[in-house]
Amino acid sequence: MFTAKDFIPTSYSQTLESGQFQWSAPSNIALVKYWGKKADQIPANPSVSFTLNNCKTITKLAFEKKNNTDKFSFDLLFEGKPKEDFKPKIQKFFERIEIYLPFLKDYHFTIDTQNTFPHSSGIASSASGMAALAMNMMSLERALNPEMTEDYFYQKASLLARLGSGSACRSVKGQVVVWGNQANIEGSSDLFGVEFPYTIHENFKNYQDTILLVDKGEKQVSSTVGHDLMHNHPFAERRFEQAHENLNKLIGIFENGNLEEFIKIVESEALTLHAMMMTSMPYFILMKPNTLEIINKIWKFRAESLIPVCFTLDAGANVHVLYPNTHKETVLQFIKDELVVFCQNGQYLCDEIGNGSQLIINNG
Repeated sequence: MFTAKDFIPTSYSQTLESGQFQWSAPSNIALVKYWGKKADQIPANPSVSFTLNNCKTITKLAFEKKNNTDKFSFDLLFEGKPKEDFKPKIQKFFERIEIYLPFLKDYHFTIDTQNTFPHSSGIASSASGMAALAMNMMSLERALNPEMTEDYFYQKASLLARLGSGSACRSVKGQVVVWGNQANIEGSSDLFGVEFPYTIHENFKNYQDTILLVDKGEKQVSSTVGHDLMHNHPFAERRFEQAHENLNKLIGIFENGNLEEFIKIVESEALTLHAMMMTSMPYFILMKPNTLEIINKIWKFRAESLIPVCFTLDAGANVHVLYPNTHKETVLQFIKDELVVFCQNGQYLCDEIGNGSQLIINNG
């Protein structure tokens, strides 16, 4: 069983003056939701997600050795332009991960990042953004310590990403990722995400996720505040048990390909997440009228067509429409005909299951 101490290095065999790396990391959508956390971004319950393919962050990290090593030094560019309001989040991230990357204050970093999806579109960019940055940092550490194993590289990248944004630890690998200790899932850990280790049925290969942008505004409640509201929540303990139970059921469902049972768990998890927010103190309703319109349309279409299409939600109003690749044409036509009208400016994004982070530039 790993502990956080296993990821604290003692020394490095190489030195490096300057260089650059570039990674892309995708967003992910949880099927069993993580809601509620302990200290150091440890989840109160396990979660499992589909790693997406098209919605991703591409981050280039340039680094140069500096003389003054008493503080962190970095410039942050978003789509090529300085982005001052992102800097406090990066500063906090560096403070959290310094114990694991003791070289951080030795370098000046230029972090240049961009998303393939519209910024502030209501798609969680913290998961893909922090995962991409963590991958770059691990490339630098691997250059300083070339003996590092592949397993260690990815586990530690996921651990670092988690310290930036909890769900970011599920954006390092693909296609189905478990985060959180679950007794009957081999290798699962609260510290990092792991690829689902068992058989996944053909039904889930190339699974589609069309994201309906119902509300592109700023989130009403930050994830941090939302998670904190679980501490004194009257239904928290039962919810945490339910997450374990649902993850356990999904093990069999992923193996046997039972889409009917898959739909029940995924939709129930989405509604439970919102129920927890509605019953916290203070309480929030993050769904919009159009969210409910879409959900009802999906239910009606599914009942009439017998096509196994379902929805899930993050902590917001946007709807992820999930369906097998075999029904792609019919479902997309249904979305265009009946659901686009409920999207802000008619906007939606087409995505599918992907393979996790990808190295683009390796110049260390």
